[in-house]
Amino acid sequence: MSIFSVYIANEMAFAHSAMIRGINSIYNQAPHVHKAKDIADFLFFVRSWADWVGHHHQWEETLMFPGFEKVIGEAGFLQSNLDQHHAFEPGLKKLLEFATHTKVEDYKPDVLRAIIDDFANGLQGHLKDEIPSLLAMRPYDSAGLLAVYKTCEAAAGKQEKPSLRPTTDNAMLSRATRLLPKSIVSTLKLPKTTFPPRGASPVDQALYLKKCTDDLYAWQRQNRSDHTAFVLHDGPPYANGDLHIGHALNKILKDITNRCQLLKGRRVDYVPGWDCHGLPIELRALELWRQSQPESASHETPPATVVREKARALATETVEKQKKQFKEWGIMADWDNAWKTMDKAFEIQQLEVFQKMVKKGLIYRRHKPVYWSPSTRTALAEAELEYRDDHVSRAAFVKYPLHVPSIHKGLIKRLGGNPTDISVVIWTTLPWTLPANRAIGFCPSIDYVVARSRRHGRLLLAHSRIQEVEEKCEETLTEMVVFKGSDLYSVCYEDSLWSNQPHIRLLLEADHVTGESGSGLAHLAPGHGSDDYRVCLSRKIQPYSPVDDRGCFTTDACPKDPTLLASKSVFTDGNLAVLQNLESTGALLAVHDYVHKYPYDWRSKAPIILRATRQWFANVADIQNAALESLEDVKFTPASGKSRLESFVCNRNEWCISRQRAWGVPIPALYHSKTHEPLLTEGSVDHIISIIAERGMDAWWTDDELDPTWTPPSLRQTSGETVYYRGKDTIDVWFDSGTSWTQMQPDDDRKPVVADVYLEGSDQHRGWFQSSLLTSTACQDGATLEDGKTLAPFKHLVTHGFTLDKAGTKMSKSFGNVISPQQIMDGSLLPILTKKGKDGAQRKIQDSMGIDALRLWAASCDYTKDVVVSPEALKKINIVLAKYRTTFKQLIGLLNYHDPSTASPRLEHLSTNHKIALTHLSSMEETVAAHFERMEYHKAINALNRYVTSDLSAFYFESVKDAAYCGTSVQRAAVQATAYEILGVLQDVLAPITPLLIQEVQHHLPEALRSTPHVSLTSRQIQPRPAEGVSSRQGDLANVELDLPALMDLLKAVQSLQEQARSDKKMGPALQSYIAIVPRDMTGSSKIRKLMLEYADDLDDIFCASAVQLMSPAFTPSSEVEWHYVQEIETVDEKVLVYVFAPQQQKCVRCWRYKAPLNVEEALCERCVDVLQNLKKDRPELFVEGAMDTGGTSAAVVGQR
Repeated sequence: MSIFSVYIANEMAFAHSAMIRGINSIYNQAPHVHKAKDIADFLFFVRSWADWVGHHHQWEETLMFPGFEKVIGEAGFLQSNLDQHHAFEPGLKKLLEFATHTKVEDYKPDVLRAIIDDFANGLQGHLKDEIPSLLAMRPYDSAGLLAVYKTCEAAAGKQEKPSLRPTTDNAMLSRATRLLPKSIVSTLKLPKTTFPPRGASPVDQALYLKKCTDDLYAWQRQNRSDHTAFVLHDGPPYANGDLHIGHALNKILKDITNRCQLLKGRRVDYVPGWDCHGLPIELRALELWRQSQPESASHETPPATVVREKARALATETVEKQKKQFKEWGIMADWDNAWKTMDKAFEIQQLEVFQKMVKKGLIYRRHKPVYWSPSTRTALAEAELEYRDDHVSRAAFVKYPLHVPSIHKGLIKRLGGNPTDISVVIWTTLPWTLPANRAIGFCPSIDYVVARSRRHGRLLLAHSRIQEVEEKCEETLTEMVVFKGSDLYSVCYEDSLWSNQPHIRLLLEADHVTGESGSGLAHLAPGHGSDDYRVCLSRKIQPYSPVDDRGCFTTDACPKDPTLLASKSVFTDGNLAVLQNLESTGALLAVHDYVHKYPYDWRSKAPIILRATRQWFANVADIQNAALESLEDVKFTPASGKSRLESFVCNRNEWCISRQRAWGVPIPALYHSKTHEPLLTEGSVDHIISIIAERGMDAWWTDDELDPTWTPPSLRQTSGETVYYRGKDTIDVWFDSGTSWTQMQPDDDRKPVVADVYLEGSDQHRGWFQSSLLTSTACQDGATLEDGKTLAPFKHLVTHGFTLDKAGTKMSKSFGNVISPQQIMDGSLLPILTKKGKDGAQRKIQDSMGIDALRLWAASCDYTKDVVVSPEALKKINIVLAKYRTTFKQLIGLLNYHDPSTASPRLEHLSTNHKIALTHLSSMEETVAAHFERMEYHKAINALNRYVTSDLSAFYFESVKDAAYCGTSVQRAAVQATAYEILGVLQDVLAPITPLLIQEVQHHLPEALRSTPHVSLTSRQIQPRPAEGVSSRQGDLANVELDLPALMDLLKAVQSLQEQARSDKKMGPALQSYIAIVPRDMTGSSKIRKLMLEYADDLDDIFCASAVQLMSPAFTPSSEVEWHYVQEIETVDEKVLVYVFAPQQQKCVRCWRYKAPLNVEEALCERCVDVLQNLKKDRPELFVEGAMDTGGTSAAVVGQR
C-alpha cells in the first residue's frame, strides 16, 4: 500500500461516514487494488492498511473504534466527538456492496461470515465483540447486518476461507451498462431561456419603456396612499436647445432616487417642469425674426408682442422636444401635468408670491449700481454671473490735487506749514469709471505719507505702498512726513479732468480701503461700485453713471468736450480715451496690465459692468436670518453644500429682480405719466393679477398704454381715465423658477409646502436653491411651526458636479468635446463589431448600449464631484451591462424547470455552497440598500458589481453547475430555490438603475414564474417581496457567515493554483483537479481542521473540484501524482498549505467529475448511476441497451459549462 493511498484513505475517513469514504478511497485510489484478481486480494490490502496504521501510531489495546478514533485523531483526520456507533455499520455494508457490486442481502451466510471475520481479524481483532452493541445502538438499516452477525456466530471457528465471488450477476458495472442512455445530453437539465444575450428590439424596447415608466407611475399614484408620498421637486431645465449629458446625469439621478423610494413602499410625486422665460430664448426669437426680415429691417427691434409670440413658440417646441428625450431615458414622471413657467396658472401664482413680498415691504425700487450686461443690455443678478480669473485690465495710478482751503491747521502743521503742491494718489483697475468719480476713500487707521517725486511733485499715499508706487512709476520717492489717516477727515481734493470748472470733492472714510493694495486710497464712483455706493450714500452723495445700456459713454461723461468719450465703449476705445486724457492733463503717474478675477455674463460670455440704473429689488437682509435658520433642519449631500449655500445667502443683502426684457412676467408696477413715480402696493398688484387672469399675460403689452382697466378703480380719474401707465420691466427668471415650490401640493394648507428632495447641479447654490429658499422664506409668517421656525422648501438638498471630458475639461460645443446622451445609447462611441451573417459574410455592426447603459453610467458616477465622460469609461459600462444580461440569462435558464408552487427546501437542508450564496446575497442586499438610502448610487453599483462578478459568477454559478445540470432532483431543487431568491433580489437592486432590463427579464421568465409575486416586475417595483421558503432567509446563516472569510481565503488560493495549472496546460476545468488542505496545526484547537470537518460533505462543491481532502502536516504528493501545485496562506491566524494536484480517478462521462472507476470504458460515477436509474423509471424512452452516444456530446455539454 503506497503512502499516498494511506493519506487518501485517512482524508476520506473524516466526518460522519469514515468507513465508507476510507475504504472506498482505498479501493479507488490504490494502484494495487486495480490489479487484484478477487475480493480476497482486496481484503488483504484492507488488513495491510490497518496493520500499517497500527504499526505507525501504536494505538492502545482498546476496542477497535476508540482505538481507531485515537489513531485518526492523532493524525488529525477525525472529529474528536465522533460517535462510536456511527461509522462502522454503514461503512461495513458499503464496503461489501462497493467491493463486490452486490447488495448485502444477496450474500450467502458463510460468505458474509468469512468477510466479517477476515475484516475484523485484519483490524487487530478489536472489532468483533463490539458488533452487537454497535448495531443495537444504531438500529437504522441494521437488521440485515445483525442477521449476518448471528449467522457468522453459528459458523465461528472455521479456518477455511470460502470463495468470495458474488452469487448473483447483479453487479454495479452491469447496472451501469443497462442504464446507458441514447444521449448523455438528454439526461442533463441544461438551462433553457428565450432571454437574448443582447438588447431587445426597438419594438420591444418601446413596450418595456411604457410599462416601466408611464404605466408604473400611474399605477403607484392610484394605489399608494397619500401618507406615503415622496416628493422630489424638479429643478426646471431651460427650454432652449438640445439636452446634453449634464441633463442626463441630473434627470437619471432623480429617477433613480424616485424608484428607490418606490421600492420602499412609498408613493412618488414627481411632476417635471420647464423654465421658459429669459434672455437666451428671447435672443433666439429675435434672431429668428431678423432672419425673416428683409436686409433693410434686419437691424430693427421688433415690438415686444412679436418677441413674446416668437419666444413662446420656440419654448413650446423645445419643451416637447426635450420631453420626448427625457422619456426616452426611462424617466418615470407625471408628464401629462408638467408645469412651465410660461403657463398662465404658474405666472399668476408667481405674482401672488410677489404680492406677499410687497405686503411685507420687501420689494422696493432704487437708483443704484447693478450688474449690467452690455452684450445683452439688461441688469443681471449675482446668480447670472460667472467669474474668470484671467481677465486683464489696464490699471492706472492717478493723482488729484488737494484742495488747500480744506486742509485743517493740524495737518498743515504736520506738512511743515506748506500744504500746496500736494496731490492725493489713487489706483484703479477701471480707468473708465473716473468720469463718474465723486469722492476718494481712505482708511483712518493706517499710516499715510507725503513723498516727493521728481516728476510729479509731492504725493500723498499709504506708507505701506511706497515701494509699489516706486516700481510702477520707475523712480525713487523721498519721504517727507508720515501721519495717520484720521488726519484726512474733512479734507477735499479738486477734480477738473472732465469739466472746465474744478469740482471740490471730499476724502471719505471707507471701510473697504486698506493699505495692502494700490496706493491705499481709492477713487469712489457710486454709480459703478457697490462699496462706493454704500460709502457715498452715507454722505448723501448720489450715484452718477454716464454710461448707456450698450456700455458706451454718453455725452455727459466729459462736459468740457462731449465728443471726447461719447459713444465709445468702456472696455475698448472709451477706456483708452480716458487714459489719454489723463496723460495729456498730467494726472497719470503710471499705467500697467493687471490680471484679476472679473465677472462675465454667463450667457453671452462677455464682461459686465456695474452701472447705476433704476431697478426693482427684493430686500434679502430682512429675511436672511430666518432663511439661514431654516437650513439647520436640512440634510445636505454632499455636506459641504450647506456652507456653500449659507455663504451665498449671507453675502446677499438685496436681490435685483427687474430685467429690461420683453419675454417674461412683468413687474406689476404702474407709473405716473407725469412724475414717472411708481405705484406698487398690495392692492394694486391684486388688481393687476385679476386683470391678467381675465385677459392673459400678453395683454400687459398689447393693451393701450393708458388703458384704465389696469389701474385700480380708486385711482382712476372721475372721467374713468387714468394717468398711470404700465412698466416694461420683467421679473428675474430666477424669481420665476424660485417660486416653483408653488406647484407642489401642500399636506396642510396651514403649512408651507416642503419637498423631500431638491437635486440639481452645484451651480444652483447661488441660483435655484437660493431663490427657492428666499421666496419661500419671504412668504412664511413665522408661525409655521409651534416653535415659530421657518421651513426651507426642501428637506434634503443634493448637488452633483459638472460633466468633463477625459482630459478633465468642461464640455463645450466650442471646444468640440461634447458627448451627447444619444451617443451613449446608440453605442457610436464604441468600436465597430464584426459579425458573421447567415451567409457567412462578415458584417460590421454597432454595439448599441441602449437606455440602460446611459442610466448605468449615471448611477456609476460619484456625482458629488465633477464627472468625467470618456469612451473608455463607457466601454466599461457596456461590459458591466453585458454581465448583468448574462447573469439574468443564467438565472432564468436555471429556473426553466422550476415550479414555485412547490415548497422550497428549508434553509437548514441546503448544502454549504447555497448557504454561502445566500450569505453573499444578504450582505450585498444590505450594503446596496444602505447606499441607496444615502443616495450613494455609485457605491451601490460597485457593491453589486463585486457581488455579480465574484460571489455569483466566479463562486456560486461555478459551484452549482454540477448539481444544476447533472445532479439529483434534491440537488437541483436546492439550486433552483437559491437561484429563485437571487433573481428576486437582483431585480430589487437593479430596478431603479436599469428598469428596462428588469422589464425585459420579466417578459422572458418561464410562464410559471411570471405571475409569482416573488419575481414579478410588479413585486420588484411596487410591492414588498413576500417571505416564503428559502426566500425568507430566516434560517441561521450566522455560522456560515463567521466561517466565510476563511473558506473564501482557501478558495482564493485554490483558484490561484488552478489558474497556474491552466497556464501550464496541466488542466482545463476546475473539476480536473483534486485539492488537499494541509494545516500546520492538526491539534484539536485547529480552526482550519474543525472547519474542514464541519463542511466535509460540501467541500467539493465549495472549491469546485472533484475531491477535497484534509491532510496531515507530513503530507507530500507521491511520485505517482502527475502534477501538483502548492501555496502557503495564512487565515484565521493559522498557516495552511493548499495543494492542487492531478485527479486520481477517471472522468465521469456524464458529469465530468473525476469520480469514476479507472480502466472502465465510458465510466460513470456512482451519483450519475443513481440519477440515471431514477431517470429510467420516469423516462425509459431515453435509454437503450448498448453503448452510449457520447460522440458530439462533450461539445454540447462544454458549451453549457
